[in-house]
Formats: sequence, structure tokens, C-alpha cells
Amino acid sequence: MERLIFTKENINFEKIKEKLSCGNIIVYPTDTVYGVGASINSLEGIHRIYTTKERNFTSPLIALISKVEYIEKIAIIEDEKKEILEKLAKKYWPGALTIILNKKENVPGIMVSNGETVGVRIPNLKIAQEIIESVGGILPTTSANFSGEKTPRSFDEVDNKFKEKIDILVDGGESPLGVESTIIDLTKKLPIILREGAIKKEEIDKVIGKI
Repeated sequence: MERLIFTKENINFEKIKEKLSCGNIIVYPTDTVYGVGASINSLEGIHRIYTTKERNFTSPLIALISKVEYIEKIAIIEDEKKEILEKLAKKYWPGALTIILNKKENVPGIMVSNGETVGVRIPNLKIAQEIIESVGGILPTTSANFSGEKTPRSFDEVDNKFKEKIDILVDGGESPLGVESTIIDLTKKLPIILREGAIKKEEIDKVIGKI
């Protein structure tokens, strides 16, 4: 398999777009940890993320987006949750907060374990935003590691055996945070934190009230 390997200095966004549209997958840096992604329009690419990670299909991927306005392409924003979403997005995006929302029909079932929700986040890293924007602003992603193994915080920490299975590799050095994102679910009556990561519950309480 011919692999494309880029650094921040020589990255070619056109080639990335072209390869991902053909069912290929990419390892790239985000602000939290290194991710592996595929085009949202490629069921083959999304399937390959799961098989490459040796991951159970009941574990959904999240959608990394490059701009706030792209939320509406893939998620339903209910009127009663709009104010909370806007407060969180203003405070934490781009940044290490993943927000769970009800998905639109164009989100592939395989990406979200055939569920009705999708996790959305804007990474606070310019190269990640540029990669995502180059493929239309939405990139289904999860951590770039075999399931159950350590989450890589830098390109060097990505397992070499994992790299061998990837079509496009982007070496962006070390992720600034090195900690996974916090996940908050806005699809229930009250917001629920599903995973506390880089952003602590106490901080979120100050933005939207105690949850």
C-alpha cells in the first residue's frame, strides 16, 4: 500500500481530499490526541477505521468539524437546547469539548453504531482544522490506536503497526493538550457529562449552571 506521509511544512490538502474520497483513512494531530479519520461520505473508509482499530462497531465515532456553522449539516439543534449549545460553543470551541446532539439522516449509521445521536467537536489546532476543512468541514474521527491501548499524544506515540495500516499520515509533532476531550450529552432533558476529560465539570457548571 502506498502511503502519503506529510509534516506541517509539506502537507498537501488536495491530495488528502482526493485520497479520503476514495475510501482511504488518515492519522492526524488534534489539540487533544492523535486521531484516525475517514470521509463522512465513504462507508468503506468509516468501516476501515473500525477494522484498523480492531474496534467494536457498537462504539460510535465523533464528527470533528472545522467551523461552528457545520453543526447544522449533521445535527438537529432543538430550540430548548439552542441557548446551552451556544454558550458551550462560545466558551469551549474550538477546544476539548465534544457535544452529543441528535443526528440528521445524512450521518451514516455505521459511524454512530446505528444510534440517533452524534458527537461533535471543533479541535483547537490549525492544522487539524485545515485538514477537516479540506474534506468539506466534517471528518468522522476517533483516537489513533488499537482499541484498549494507550491513546497517542504525539506522532511518535502512534504504534508503528497501526501506522502501517494507514493511507495518509500527518506528523504534527505533539498534541498541545495530550488529554482526551470532555463529552457532554445535550439530547436528554438535562445535560449529562459522559466523560470528564480536559475540561472539568466544575468549569462547565459555571457556563451553563450546575448539572
